[in-house]
Amino acid sequence: MVMEIVCPAGTPAALRAAVKAGAHTVYCGFNDETNARNFPGLNFNRDEMREGIAFARSHGAKVLVAINTFPRAGGEEMWHRAVADAEACGAHAVILADLGLLAYAAKTHPGLRRHLSVQAAAANADMINFYGTEFGVKRVVLPRVLSVPEIAAINKETEVETEVFVFGGLCVMAEGRCSLSSYATGRSPNMNGVCSPASHVEYEDNGGVLDARLGGYTIHRVGKGESAPYPTLCKGCFSAGEKTGHLFEDPVSLNAEALLPELQKAGVTALKIEGRQRSRSYVAEVVRNFRAAVDALDAGRPLPTGMLARLSEGQATTTGAYKKTWR
Repeated sequence: MVMEIVCPAGTPAALRAAVKAGAHTVYCGFNDETNARNFPGLNFNRDEMREGIAFARSHGAKVLVAINTFPRAGGEEMWHRAVADAEACGAHAVILADLGLLAYAAKTHPGLRRHLSVQAAAANADMINFYGTEFGVKRVVLPRVLSVPEIAAINKETEVETEVFVFGGLCVMAEGRCSLSSYATGRSPNMNGVCSPASHVEYEDNGGVLDARLGGYTIHRVGKGESAPYPTLCKGCFSAGEKTGHLFEDPVSLNAEALLPELQKAGVTALKIEGRQRSRSYVAEVVRNFRAAVDALDAGRPLPTGMLARLSEGQATTTGAYKKTWR
């Protein structure tokens, strides 16, 4: 069985590009804080979502609507409305993280397929089976902290489908990292859907050394000619004891294309590409390459490799936790 390619779309144009390039499935969100990529100029209003889903369906593709932030106490109506509107627009499934929202969707929209967001950080079979039993979750997006053998072990103990990230930014969304960003900017990635908002980013040249600040905190300092990644706290450069470097995560992109045969053997259902903030041309090229790879794998042909390096952050890639020795 061909592993499903799940592709990002931050705009209607990106959705159409992904579908035309061969995505089996596209995921996107409404243009409000119900989704974890709530940035100006991104996402879909209700009419755009309805039209995008109709376009995807007419080309044999599915659309998943990410409603994957955590509702504010007293403000649940916005998230409830998003679930109802996703179903009304014809979404194949919603991607949810919050327990209360999962319970609400299961009770009031039982016919709407439910996927568990990576934001829920379900990293073992017991936790995944709980969500499957209690809320009828059909698929879980696994956190980016698991190795391939760990994923294989999980799949042996659950009937819930597993979806894993294979390309794009490394965003763990756990271990306190989003709380650091929230502390620095006052905007929570987990609740407001905003990580390192541009309004809080500053650059200053200090005698040939470029300082990058987020919310007033210096998190990068690079010399002339060095690349300066966009300042996110989880990829900041810090000093701790005698060590100075990227203590949380390196400013590189995930690229697991070489691991596709292993992921297939591990029982993975779907391969997720990150990048709702990226252009439609980026989306189209990544999808075309991964579609060629999974089709070749299914047909028993040699797997094409090395096609996506130039699309990676800083032109540097990693297999992340799939092969990582933790610091």
